[in-house]
Amino acid sequence: MSDLGSEELEEEGEADLGEYEGERNEAGERHGHGRARLPNGDTYEGSYEHGKRHGQGIYKFKNGARYVGEYIKNKKHGQGTFIYPDGSKYEGEWVDDLRHGHGVYYYVNNDTYTGEWFAHQRHGQGTYLYAETGSKYVGTWVNGQQEGAAELIHLNHRYQGKYLNKNPMGPGKYVFDIGCEQHGEYRVTDVERVEEEEEEESLITALPKWKATKITELALWTPTLAEEPPPVDVPGQEEPPAAEARGEPGEEAQLPADLSDAEADFMRPGEEDADNFREESGEYGREEFRFDNIDQQGNVGFEEDDPRQTDAPD
Repeated sequence: MSDLGSEELEEEGEADLGEYEGERNEAGERHGHGRARLPNGDTYEGSYEHGKRHGQGIYKFKNGARYVGEYIKNKKHGQGTFIYPDGSKYEGEWVDDLRHGHGVYYYVNNDTYTGEWFAHQRHGQGTYLYAETGSKYVGTWVNGQQEGAAELIHLNHRYQGKYLNKNPMGPGKYVFDIGCEQHGEYRVTDVERVEEEEEEESLITALPKWKATKITELALWTPTLAEEPPPVDVPGQEEPPAAEARGEPGEEAQLPADLSDAEADFMRPGEEDADNFREESGEYGREEFRFDNIDQQGNVGFEEDDPRQTDAPD
């Protein structure tokens, strides 16, 4: 459904006050606690100040939607919950009748978004959970779209990189639970030409495609490692060659002595081993696959026409 839910609903303005029962001030204005039934069939019960909804209140729309929360001068402002006619719900902060600040949106398809809002749109840091697949997008949003640094977490693997207009773009990596990573880059390789009614051609940018560059062992995060002391210059001691410190390109890395032959073969770099690994791994071994080929269980596939499973509702 639309991210705006059903908030084309507008609360009754000051012109048509309808029926009112409650407290008033000396000027005869609605002031204090009261209950109103408006001409359009909506109702409000809560606090008033100088004739306007101000403070805690409950506004019920005639179509079944309702707002429970804070008001300032007739506008939703502060903490509040809006329940839409289709059953979706927003709980969080409001500013001038708009979702603004931190909040949680529960969509009608059971997806949820938890994070920052700006002027009624997802904006800033947020987490979107896809109920059907269990996948989860954790990252930044711009004007309602997935954009910036993020992590898309699936059942047995995850993608780490950057997004642009809801799509991954640029360098990134897939991290698999079996203990390896596939590094690469999402890039647009071509464009599609579309003929319009007036026989003019229009270029439409194709979805970015994944280009894998290498497969490595899993890089574990070890935050408890002690900091390495800075190097100390010793007179007469020569700096070790770069090849001994890091290994020249193409030189075989030294592996731990306690590894089995199979483990050593897996971790040893080399084109032949990498090719064998790609052939044996049907799930993620191919050099090129599309981001939109993720099935309902969060697995990466390679069919060209699979539907996308990672778009948040508009």
